[in-house]
Amino acid sequence: MTTWVIVADASRARIFSAEKSFSALEQIEEIHHPEGRLHEQDFNSDRPGRSFDSSGDGRHAMGKEVPPKKHEAVRFAKSLCDRLNNARATGVFEKLYIVASPSFLGTLRQCMNEVTQKSIAGELDKNLTTHDSQTIRSHLPNFL
Repeated sequence: MTTWVIVADASRARIFSAEKSFSALEQIEEIHHPEGRLHEQDFNSDRPGRSFDSSGDGRHAMGKEVPPKKHEAVRFAKSLCDRLNNARATGVFEKLYIVASPSFLGTLRQCMNEVTQKSIAGELDKNLTTHDSQTIRSHLPNFL
């Protein structure tokens, strides 16, 4: 039974595989999303206009504003979820562990389909994207 471990944040994801419950992790893919490293002021986006209230002196933004950095994180999470959903559907892995920064973990949960969500064996809300595979493995259960 193959187990996958995805280690991710808003700008980088690493996918590892473990063939057996006690195996070491073998990195099979690394995905970069450089837009996730940008600061809010670095995004060139058109923000919704502002409008006066119909009565009184108040002003408010027109439409719902999503910060560009959050939008990029959601976009990256959706692309990762598509990858995971397809791999699960084709039987590439049976169990999944997710290690992600706390805010990105929530974003991943929201875009994953129900079948892939059921294959999640564990989650860890830590950003370990820059750590080596042995360190990542030490944060996971002894038997995956």
